[in-house]
Amino acid sequence: MKIISKYKVDKGILIAVIIFAIISVVTIYSAQGLLAKDMQNLYTKQIMWYGIGFVVAYLIMFIGNEFIIKHINILYIIGVLLLGLVLVFGATINEAKCWFVLPGIGNFQPSEFMKIILIIMEAKMINKFHQDNESPSAMDEFKFLIKMVIVVAIPTLLTFLEPDTGVVLIYLLITFVMLFISGFRFRWFLIVITLVAAAVGGLLAIYFLNKDLFIKIFGTSFFLRIDRLLDWSNGSGFQLKNGMTAIASGNIFGNGFNNTPIYFPYPQTDFIFAVFASNFGLVGSVFLIGLIIYFDIKLITTAIHSNKNINKYIIAGIIGMLIYQQFQNIGMTIGIMPITGITLPFISYGGSSLLSYMIMIGIIFNISNDSLRYRN
Repeated sequence: MKIISKYKVDKGILIAVIIFAIISVVTIYSAQGLLAKDMQNLYTKQIMWYGIGFVVAYLIMFIGNEFIIKHINILYIIGVLLLGLVLVFGATINEAKCWFVLPGIGNFQPSEFMKIILIIMEAKMINKFHQDNESPSAMDEFKFLIKMVIVVAIPTLLTFLEPDTGVVLIYLLITFVMLFISGFRFRWFLIVITLVAAAVGGLLAIYFLNKDLFIKIFGTSFFLRIDRLLDWSNGSGFQLKNGMTAIASGNIFGNGFNNTPIYFPYPQTDFIFAVFASNFGLVGSVFLIGLIIYFDIKLITTAIHSNKNINKYIIAGIIGMLIYQQFQNIGMTIGIMPITGITLPFISYGGSSLLSYMIMIGIIFNISNDSLRYRN
C-alpha cells in the first residue's frame, strides 16, 4: 500500500487553478483601458488575492474537512449574522448593500462565503438524514425538506433584501442539485418546479399586463431588477450590445493582448469573458471553455472516487454552483442568458468570491486525498 501524504493534492486540479490564475490576472490587466483611473491596480490586487487564496486552501487542508463539518452550524450562524449586519452597516454600491468596506483591504461580501457554508450545512443534514433513515417514507422526506427550506430561506431572504438576485438563484440551485443527487423522491422536484413556474408566470403576467400594479406590490427596486433581466430577450442594453460587439471583433485570433477596442461596463467582473474573447479571439475562447470543462470533469471524477456520501454531496453542490455560474456568465455576455451580475469563477476580479472558491479548492483537495487513500 502506498503512503499518501496528508497534504497531497490532485495535480490536475492544481494545474487548472494555476492556469485560471494566469488567465484572470492577464485579462484583468487587459481591462485597464476600460476602467477608471482609481481602478488601474486591480490586477495587482488579484495577484494578492490569489496568493492569499492558495494560503487559505492550504490552511483548509491543515484543518481538515471533518473539523469544518463538525462546526458548520456555528459557521452558518455567523454567516447569517453577517448577512443581517451588512443590511445595516454595509456600504451602498450600485443601489445594493452587499459589502462591508474594510479600509486598506477592500470590500467583503458575506454572501460569497454563505454559498460554501450552505453547501456543507446541507451536505451534513442530507448525510445524517440518510444515515438515520435507511428506507425513508414520503412523510420522513417531507419533514426533512421543511427543515431544509428553513435553513435555506433565512440566508435567501437576507440576500434578496440586499438585493443580490444572482446569489439567491445560486442558493436555490445548490439546494436543488444536492437534494436531487442524494436520491429524494422525484415527486418533490416536480412539485417545486410547478410552484416556481407558477410563481414566475404570475410575476411576468403582472409585469407585462399592469406595470403600475407590479410596482405597487413589489416596489420599484424589484421592478428594475426584472426589467434588467429581460433586456437580453431583445438584445437591448448598452452593456450587452457593446460586449457582444467586442467579442465579435476578436475574430479567430483576437485583437491581441491588452487590446479591447470597444467600451462596456464591468469588464473586470460581469463581462470579463468579453475582454478575454476580444483579446484572444475564438481560439483563446475555446481554450478557456475547454479548461473549464476539464476542471468540472476533474471535480466530478473526484466525487465518483470518494467512498463517503457526504463528500459526494459537497462536490455535487460545488459543481452545481460552478457550472451554473460558468454557463450564466458566458451566456449573458453572448446574449443567450439574462444579465444577472454573476461573475465567472476564478477569472473575474473579486477578493471575497476568489477566497470562497479557494476555500472550496482546499475542501476538494481534502476529498481527493481521502479518495487516494481509499483507492490505495
